[in-house]
Amino acid sequence: MARGLPLRDSQWESYLFRRRVIVAAIFSVALILLLGMRLFDLQVLNHQHYTTLSRNNRVDIQPIPPTRGLIFDRNGVILAENIPTFSLEIVPERVPDMNRTLSEIRKLINVSDDDMESFRNALKYKRRFEEIPLRFRLSDEEVARIAVNRYRLPGVEIKSRLSRYYPLGPLMAHTVGYVGRIDVQELQTLDASNYAGTNHIGKIGVEKAYEDELHGRVGYQQVETNARGRVLRVLQRTPPVPGRNLYLNIDVNLQHVAEQAFGNQYGALVAIDPTNGAVLALVSMPSFDPNVFVNGVDTKTYNELTTSKSQPLFNRAVTGQYPPGSTVKPFYGLAGLESGEITPNTEFYCPGYFTLKGDSHKYRGWKAGGHGIIDLSHAITESCDVYFYNLALKLGIDRMSAFMQQFGFGHRTGIDLTGESSGLMPSRTWKRRSKHQPWFPGETLITGIGQGFTLATPLQLASATATLAEFGKRMRPTVVEAVQDPITGKKNYPPPQALPPIPVVNIADWQRIQRAMISVVAAYNGTAHSISHDLAYQVAGKTGTAQVFGIKQDEVYVPQDIPKRLRDHALFIGFAPADKPRIAVAVLVQNGGGGGSVAAPIARKVMDTYLLGPDGQLKKDMQ
Repeated sequence: MARGLPLRDSQWESYLFRRRVIVAAIFSVALILLLGMRLFDLQVLNHQHYTTLSRNNRVDIQPIPPTRGLIFDRNGVILAENIPTFSLEIVPERVPDMNRTLSEIRKLINVSDDDMESFRNALKYKRRFEEIPLRFRLSDEEVARIAVNRYRLPGVEIKSRLSRYYPLGPLMAHTVGYVGRIDVQELQTLDASNYAGTNHIGKIGVEKAYEDELHGRVGYQQVETNARGRVLRVLQRTPPVPGRNLYLNIDVNLQHVAEQAFGNQYGALVAIDPTNGAVLALVSMPSFDPNVFVNGVDTKTYNELTTSKSQPLFNRAVTGQYPPGSTVKPFYGLAGLESGEITPNTEFYCPGYFTLKGDSHKYRGWKAGGHGIIDLSHAITESCDVYFYNLALKLGIDRMSAFMQQFGFGHRTGIDLTGESSGLMPSRTWKRRSKHQPWFPGETLITGIGQGFTLATPLQLASATATLAEFGKRMRPTVVEAVQDPITGKKNYPPPQALPPIPVVNIADWQRIQRAMISVVAAYNGTAHSISHDLAYQVAGKTGTAQVFGIKQDEVYVPQDIPKRLRDHALFIGFAPADKPRIAVAVLVQNGGGGGSVAAPIARKVMDTYLLGPDGQLKKDMQ
């Protein structure tokens, strides 16, 4: 035995070993018991709950957005279609760190601040399991960059989507309208279930007015996914119902001719079929390219459009309100005849101005020196202001207002578009209520020539002209001709909608007014005689010149000395053929000057295009 080494206590070591074994055994049994209890809880007590969670973890319900309906003109020319594109979308619940993910994405592709703002707004209101778009219309290179780096971007998907596209660009932009990203306000009011998976909605024009028909109904599919959310297989599928296609009454060729006729001038034109109210052309100039709005317009472009003095986003045809000027004279002439205040032979003397008794103020006419003694027919042909000053004084503002409202002045026409203005047909009651002032006789005079408080939209003028052409029969203007089922191809043609007609006291009175309007164009002294050359049909028309601002008694209106924006508006209304009207037109050229020299030629081009064949003769269906 070696010196200095202690003797081993085998008994103590054996005791220590047994105690450690017992402690370890007790600990192990405790763990096994705990594990067993947990297994019992999972497998027995909460079996149904965790089975459901497990199934939901591998089975996902995905919305299938419907294909938006197409829009065509009356001849089948496509105006709004869907083109395949790639979009970058994110499922928030699968993203562990949203800020880091967005930062990584911006390193790979261009994502504007506007895109980021739209995404974050949607993030607040959409459910976390829904896909939220970040960028639309990715290029092939951008798709490749995301695809290569997708392994480190959980929750980021490249989706193949159909994107709205307007192949004709600015042509008919105000009428067709455009779709845009669903904004915060719309998210709060939309049917969330039917718009699940949909990122766009109609904003203006037909796209907005017929949103329900164009959108369709959402579908769903039940899919099995892996831990990363990648779809392994489709378990069940309820297909979406595609949106319906729309066919418009508008003729693209006619629309193109009308827009071209304006050149660089601003204004509006509305052409209507008087027999059924079909809108054949609806022009607002200048126009804009609706494609820039589809996937979110950038701030710079939007500011340029909204701050431009030319106001390209403003629909002058439907929303714009302008003094109608002398275009109202045939209507007041008819009011005078129907009321018995004048006869066709009633004459007034026109020295070039009119004064009220006891008032030295001169209400001037457009012709220096006046028209002399003149009757109703010649007053309409030559657009004599003084004649209608006298007539207005006889009728009085209340009868004038009531009669004009029958034609739709001061009221919306009910066209199937959004944003229509009502115009203004003044009366004593209106002025007392809105201005808190009495009505003055001088205001009656200027109302008689379409000035003063009177305002009308080009659409109202076209509708009223169509009513005059049809001897009081009123039709609601309609842009959409037919709605087509995309599956069966069957078209549904909604019947024309008649409005309350205007009572006719004496049909001969209406005929006299129409003959006077024919003379406006056909007679050598007519204010629109310049468009009569080589006419293959008769046009009944009326010119108008509406003041933008007033001039003093002793001042002379010289257009060249006045800024363009303050010059008179040029107007023309008319229908043709006069004996069997097939088209009624209203033209407004903003700050254009004379109606006969500026607005009437535009109407002539539109009428020729619609009524004449290639041989320059009336089409058979127009005779």
